[in-house]
Amino acid sequence: MAAYVIAQMEVHDPAKYREYASKVGQTAYAYSGRILAANDAEVKEGEPPFRRTIIGEFPSSEDLRAWYESDAYQEILPLRLESTTSILFFVEGFSLPPIDKEPQG
Repeated sequence: MAAYVIAQMEVHDPAKYREYASKVGQTAYAYSGRILAANDAEVKEGEPPFRRTIIGEFPSSEDLRAWYESDAYQEILPLRLESTTSILFFVEGFSLPPIDKEPQG
């Protein structure tokens, strides 16, 4: 089942953040991850702490955790931490239960 990493942030050191952004994709690709979105969110309800939102997808929670804990990601993580104020969380995807082919009753 797919797993997602979602980050919301405010960038306060654009040069350092650009360095992080130029490297993070390569670290994710090594774990079959990909960046799905990276932009300011259009807020429709509520007040998120930050509008800049990044969504990454990995094949599984195990792949996502392996990426986050990898030496390659840990090496660039300080760039994000030093250049942004951010939150980051993981969430698993879901699958719907199978739909019966024949009506019951």
